[in-house]
Amino acid sequence: MDHIKVAALALCAAGCAANPDPIVDMRGVDPVMYEQDLADCKAYTREIQTEVGVAKGAAGGAAVGGAIGAIGGETGRGAGIGAVAGGAKSAQLNEREKQRVVKNCMRGRGYRVLN
Repeated sequence: MDHIKVAALALCAAGCAANPDPIVDMRGVDPVMYEQDLADCKAYTREIQTEVGVAKGAAGGAAVGGAIGAIGGETGRGAGIGAVAGGAKSAQLNEREKQRVVKNCMRGRGYRVLN
């Protein structure tokens, strides 16, 4: 599999994360207040340092991929594939963390979060 295919697959895996917004039981909820609370809760996710996590994941993946590639005589290719995979996995984990923060925040504000 070439680098472009691996990169596309990894980015899809990172971008195809679960539902980004909480599913909330809207019975008795003021929609205007809900939208304001949701926006406030999403603002907290800016504190999650996505770039740092992705960079660390890419570096770790490159090291592992390079070591595996060295066994087959393709250190550079292994490092490239590892970097893409590691960065994508870290991006996916950061997205899950953001979703968790939003859901916890909404629960803390009294919403009945279903997912």
